[in-house]
Amino acid sequence: MLGVTGLTAGYGRIEVLHNVDLAVDAGEIVAIVGANGAGKTTLMNVLAGIHPPFAGSITYEGNDITAMPAHVRVASGIVLVPQGRRIFGPLTVEDNLRLGAYRSAADRSDLTAMEEMFPILAERRGQGAGGLSGGQQQMLAIARALMARPRLLLLDEPSMGLAPLIVEQIFDALRTRHKREGTTIVVVEQNVSAALAFADRGIVMETGRIVAAGPSADLLNDTAVQDAFLGAEN
Repeated sequence: MLGVTGLTAGYGRIEVLHNVDLAVDAGEIVAIVGANGAGKTTLMNVLAGIHPPFAGSITYEGNDITAMPAHVRVASGIVLVPQGRRIFGPLTVEDNLRLGAYRSAADRSDLTAMEEMFPILAERRGQGAGGLSGGQQQMLAIARALMARPRLLLLDEPSMGLAPLIVEQIFDALRTRHKREGTTIVVVEQNVSAALAFADRGIVMETGRIVAAGPSADLLNDTAVQDAFLGAEN
C-alpha cells in the first residue's frame, strides 16, 4: 500500500531523514519506534504531505504521491492524527468530528460509530473540546481522523502525556476498529512496549535512519535490539 524510497528531508539546511526506505502492506499495523529526535514525526509529516522532502519518492496504492498536497492525500485515504492532538478547542466535540468528515461521505452512522468506539465523546458531544482532558482530546483527535474514512491511518505519538490506563484504552479501541475495518495503521511512538504490543511489525529509527525492523514480537524479545536502540522505555 505504501512505499518509501530514498526519502531525505529536513528543515533549512539541516537534514533530519537520511535515505529512508520502507514499505507497508495493506491491512498491516506497523509501529515506528525510537528515541526523541530520531526523525519519526518528520517522517509522518512527509508521508501526510505536510512537509516536503528534499529527495526520494513516496508511492501509495501504486501511485507516486511525492508531490501530492496534504488535502488531496486525505481525499485519497491517507489521514494523520498529529502529535499534540490539535483539536479545535472552541468548537464542540461533535463539530470537531464533523470537520473530520469534510472530505468524505461520512454521515450520522459514522458519528455513532465514533461515539461507540469512545463513549466519553457521546457524553461530551455538545461540550467545547478544549474542556476535555488530555486523554479525551486524544480520543477525539483519533475519532476525527476516522471520520475521514481513511484507508491508511497515521498516528503520531498517540500516547504522549497520557496515563497508562488511557493508553491501553486507546490502543484497545484501535485494535477493535482494525479487526472490523481492516484499516492500515502506521503508528509512531516513544512508548516502545505499548507500540510493539499493538503492531504486527516494528521499525526502529535512530538519528533519521532505520536501524532495525522485523516482527514486533522479535523486536520485543531481541535483547541486542533493546539495548542498542530502544533502551528501557524510550
